[in-house]
Amino acid sequence: MPAPRPRVLLIAELCNPDWVSVPLEGWSLYRALTEVADVHLVTHVRNRENILKQGVQEGSGFTALDSTPVEKPLDKVGELLRGKAGVGWTTATALSVLPYYYFEEVLWQRFGARIKAREFDLVHRYTPISPTTPSTLARRCKAAGVPFVMGPLNGGLPWPKGFGGARRREKEWLSYVRDAYKLMPFYKSTRENASAIITGSRATRGQVAREWQGKTVYVPENAIDTRRFGTAKSEGPVELPLRVAFVGRFVPYKGMAMLMEAAAPLIREGKVVLEYIGDGQEMPNLKAQAAREGIESGVTFAGWVKHQELQGRLSKNHVFGFPSVREFGGAVVCEAMALGLVPIVMDYGGPGEIVSPATGFAVPIGTPEEIVARVRGVLTKLVEDPSVIRPMGERARERIFKHFTWKAKAEQVLEVYRWVMGERGQPDWGMPLAD
Repeated sequence: MPAPRPRVLLIAELCNPDWVSVPLEGWSLYRALTEVADVHLVTHVRNRENILKQGVQEGSGFTALDSTPVEKPLDKVGELLRGKAGVGWTTATALSVLPYYYFEEVLWQRFGARIKAREFDLVHRYTPISPTTPSTLARRCKAAGVPFVMGPLNGGLPWPKGFGGARRREKEWLSYVRDAYKLMPFYKSTRENASAIITGSRATRGQVAREWQGKTVYVPENAIDTRRFGTAKSEGPVELPLRVAFVGRFVPYKGMAMLMEAAAPLIREGKVVLEYIGDGQEMPNLKAQAAREGIESGVTFAGWVKHQELQGRLSKNHVFGFPSVREFGGAVVCEAMALGLVPIVMDYGGPGEIVSPATGFAVPIGTPEEIVARVRGVLTKLVEDPSVIRPMGERARERIFKHFTWKAKAEQVLEVYRWVMGERGQPDWGMPLAD
């Protein structure tokens, strides 16, 4: 007989079907987990209306908690420290810890008695994904005899050497003293009392102390929703000019300027065209760079494109250029590969674990000058022999649909559940996942 479906209390404070980034991840994993487990979602009240629109019943399917009384004063502090340009994420994460303590306290008041009564087989805290955010629940769950699972955790990728200017423009002041989070209340007890720590990258796995490595499982953070992405495909003969696309926020660490510098000689020769999809503080600098290089006719700035329209636009390209030097997850890399684009990423952080040698190019990290030279080398190779693009793109699609869908991720997380419930051994799929 098949094992009974686990009864899971899933904590995803960030969980919203109409948003992007981590909130969309929270929603996507929740929906995927409902196919393999009996899940009750606990989330923030800000997500309530959008979740109701998806037909999830409040009370039976999810509970929305309100921690805004503690959040609002800190939001104002955050605006002063960060500005409103989408930078200073380390500061934002640090300021979110106090409201999150309160969120978990409200959660325990609502669900503590039910956890103690063993109405749930386990408690899984999915978001926040930052490894710097402790939990007050791990100790309480262990005392109640209920396994506590956290993750996939992801974050804390060190700034590479040579990018001090980008670091300052990102207002990452707290990143210089980031390890101070280990002094926060409940940091140690969270890890001591957790039954399983799921880490979403090799870098985050490396942050886990030796005494807790034995309870750690590697599951990459990102995946695609096959209903949203992958229905279109980049296809047909690849003819020059090579079409290279970038998608993301226009902030310094994403590497848009390095991509343009690498491609500039090939653009002038009419062998490459470059499309930037997104927007942000670096837009004026990029346009000025294109003018200086004399390549304005070969560079397109599309601005923000609605997520439901993105795959149609992106699939018209051949290559996905994404030399981000501090990317924790890289969901957009999964999306591009699902369309059959050949990715060029840095072999540093999440993208370097998504892309394998058979499915794209993970360029070694280095100084900005070294990265420009290496990316230019890859583009030159593809221009000289574009026949490799379609076979490599097809292998990229196969890799994503095998390992990086939310269905696949839910099945991986289910194996972790079975392990902490004592039904089977500790799962190990390799790190990174093989093709």
